[in-house]
Amino acid sequence: MPRKGPGEAMSIRSQIAQELQSIGGTTPASISIGVSSGTLAIEVVAIDLIGCSIQSLQLLSKRLEAASPDELRGIGERLAARLTYLLEPIRPIELDRDGFLLQMRSNPPQKDDDGSRYYEILARREGLSLSRFEKQRGQPRRPVPAHLTREVLGRLGEDFVAVMS
Repeated sequence: MPRKGPGEAMSIRSQIAQELQSIGGTTPASISIGVSSGTLAIEVVAIDLIGCSIQSLQLLSKRLEAASPDELRGIGERLAARLTYLLEPIRPIELDRDGFLLQMRSNPPQKDDDGSRYYEILARREGLSLSRFEKQRGQPRRPVPAHLTREVLGRLGEDFVAVMS
């Protein structure tokens, strides 16, 4: 991987790739990358040459502390428009104006004979978070790792930061 010269910032995608490389096969592991809008935090549960499984991806930021509910909705809409490469399309589901929380989910979720799986993104004053859930018939939903290629994880990081800039 080419090194950046003095004064050249490494892209978020490159930083994530470098962090995954340094983790190697030692999982679980946490990645924390300082970005212009806060801190990108990724909980990695497994990794191989092509991809990884993550428990969560968060962009912790103070940028939404003074935002209005309509600004929060706008961030959700911009993020949904960017995340066209995930297994399922992401759509805003509910905006809690009093609790300042925008919930977004896969719409439609991935379904099979065992139940359904879906991404959930929450936007709130603390920032953005992505997790994956599974809902089996007759059972409560439970968090499951999201299986992503390294490229998709890099794009997610870039897109989270871009919508908060």
